[in-house]
Amino acid sequence: MSFPEPNQHQKDFFSPTYGRLTEDAMFSRLVQYMREGAGYKYNLIIGTDSFLASDTIFVSAVVIHRVGHGGRYFYRKIRHKKLGNMRQRIIYEATMSIEVASYLRGQLSENGYKGLPVEIHLDVGMNGDTRDIIKEVVGMVTGSGYAAVTKPDSYGATKVADRHSR
Repeated sequence: MSFPEPNQHQKDFFSPTYGRLTEDAMFSRLVQYMREGAGYKYNLIIGTDSFLASDTIFVSAVVIHRVGHGGRYFYRKIRHKKLGNMRQRIIYEATMSIEVASYLRGQLSENGYKGLPVEIHLDVGMNGDTRDIIKEVVGMVTGSGYAAVTKPDSYGATKVADRHSR
């Protein structure tokens, strides 16, 4: 399965707080948020969800969670030709999350946040149609060096990204 490179417009993120942002501007806002609350613990969460229509809409969410004190989130939408096969969509979702996490991990390492925990939230769980591919996508994520979180705890994908996928 080949994944098209998003065009420049599709690489932009959106924030309920800041509006449209480039990848670099989103990262700057993320770091700014952590610096404003320097004494707190943070987790970085990335999750992707999709919505099947005449094409497939993928939404990747980046959540910076200030543990015990809320957080901020950013998201981007990418339209793709219709992927009717659920397994393909779930693998594409996981791949998109890994790509976003890799970009952010590189940026974080260069900016003094190498130790920030990074979780990838997956839209798979032990109940429902996705139970048959849970091991495969969790293996993809953990093999890429990230913590994998599944339903019912994967709110980055199942709540935040899902909210913007329709």
